[in-house]
Amino acid sequence: MTKTLTLMALAIAFISHAVGAATLEVKNGESIQEAITRAQVGDTIRVYPGIYEETVYVDKDNITLQGVIENGEWPTLEGNKQLNDAILYSGNGFSVEWFKITHYKGNAIMGQAGNNFSIRNNWIIDTGVYGIFPEFGENGLIENNILSGIEDAAIYVGMCDHIDVRNNRVFDNVAGIEIENSRHALVEGNIAHNNTGGILVFITPGLPIKTSYDAIIRRNTIINNNTPNFAIPGSLVSNIPAGTGVLVLAGDDVVIEDNIISGNNTAGIIITSQDFATDVAGDPQSDPNPDRVQIRDNVMYDNGNDPVTDVRALMLTQLSTKGPDILAYNAAADAERGSCISQKTAYRTYGLDDWGVCARTTVRAADAVASVAPPPNTSRGVTSKMREEPAEPRVITVDANGAELVYQGICAGCHTLNVRMIGPPVLAIQAQYGDDVEAIARYIAAPEKNRPDFPTMPPQNHLSEAMRLEVGRYMLSLNR
Repeated sequence: MTKTLTLMALAIAFISHAVGAATLEVKNGESIQEAITRAQVGDTIRVYPGIYEETVYVDKDNITLQGVIENGEWPTLEGNKQLNDAILYSGNGFSVEWFKITHYKGNAIMGQAGNNFSIRNNWIIDTGVYGIFPEFGENGLIENNILSGIEDAAIYVGMCDHIDVRNNRVFDNVAGIEIENSRHALVEGNIAHNNTGGILVFITPGLPIKTSYDAIIRRNTIINNNTPNFAIPGSLVSNIPAGTGVLVLAGDDVVIEDNIISGNNTAGIIITSQDFATDVAGDPQSDPNPDRVQIRDNVMYDNGNDPVTDVRALMLTQLSTKGPDILAYNAAADAERGSCISQKTAYRTYGLDDWGVCARTTVRAADAVASVAPPPNTSRGVTSKMREEPAEPRVITVDANGAELVYQGICAGCHTLNVRMIGPPVLAIQAQYGDDVEAIARYIAAPEKNRPDFPTMPPQNHLSEAMRLEVGRYMLSLNR
């Protein structure tokens, strides 16, 4: 989370790489996956300019995928709207940089319980549901990437701890950057423009991780996020109103500080409870209200020029047809719950009458999390006990906790217990399949599009048959 922590994680990866590591080269017409299969722990795979039409699985620790740009030509992973995912990683210490990734249906880069990762300097265009999507990982850096044309979130940090999202540019997406059910996140120095919503901090009910706290949104430029919402109908982000700069939905201990927030037609900042975007019963283990939100010293102007109907109706109670710079709606995030704002009179606001005044001391990331930041963690990544090698590029076998880890690291990003996301809720899957574990296992390996209101699920045939059965049993047993 802090600079010291990030450097420590990267130093460990560097030391592991330096001892006995090799560099493998991949040229146009060759296979990146074949190089990964040959690679040993700590190796670097250098990929030269060309078109690579494949899905890449990385299950080994401390692997670096490094693109080489020559005369303006990039190594390009091309999905042709046929392949679901470009890069899936579960190994710890994974690094990927300098790739162009286009036209996949699911994700550009997805982490499946990998820790101590670095995703830098990539150019991602039109890769389906998500662009960069680490799930259930710890200690990561997402930096200097450019992402556009994503129908959910360009950068989606899901159920993670201690992640830095820095100096990225996200535009023409539904959500620019989304921090969901994650803790200790720093979102700093990014440019989020022309999305439906710029930067989001969510608690989504029904996920295994029930909290989202200690997110610092600092020194970003968040402008003109007025793109009509083109998310999959019924998905959670399809409820985000166009014209949203920053949205905090039930997140706690969120600091919004030193940002430039301008030209967002509904509102610059919205602080709200879960019922703003969810239309089903909430998760009783998730607090639906945002607590201890701090809004400090932002530059905000020209927001609220064309608010959505509900916000316009609220503002009419203040005899204004213009939307607010800052809106607190059904938030219960008042001074009693520890929320505060500095220089409130400088902004056009709604619902902040009971907020406190922030202390003059400015909160910085190092001050906020240095005392709680752990050393780099390797306990949640896929370990050698969970692999069969070298039969497949990445095969997870059954152990005592394997099915739960696979569900949390792969499945839960699309299938919560009772809330519709990209995929149907687990409760709907249970109703459909009853106790037919074998049918679920077959579907995991080779999904078919059975319902018009959901996109086709990416195949997870890199999981062993035994693990697919275990995951099916685990999902049918979930009840909270």
